[in-house]
Amino acid sequence: MKVYVQSVNFNADKGLIEFIEKKVNGLEKYYDKIVDSEVFLKVQQTREKENKTVDIKLNIPGSDFVVKKQCKTFEEGAMLAVDSLKRKLTQKKEKVRAK
Repeated sequence: MKVYVQSVNFNADKGLIEFIEKKVNGLEKYYDKIVDSEVFLKVQQTREKENKTVDIKLNIPGSDFVVKKQCKTFEEGAMLAVDSLKRKLTQKKEKVRAK
């Protein structure tokens, strides 16, 4: 699966991009028909500590899954978003099997 990572308002380092690609690629274990994914990393200009936003969009035939998480670090946000997507993909797979 191809993972497109875009950072908004900053330059993401190689380690962060590799971490996110590894986590998102792990979703293929839960649903094998994922076409590709887009990850958007944004830094909000606020005084709050939780100012980093991770948006992950999975392109699946027939539908798209979008998850948005805001945390202190991009790694934490990516892990929470991937966990959310795991649950959604498992539900989708169970619906397909039930038909």
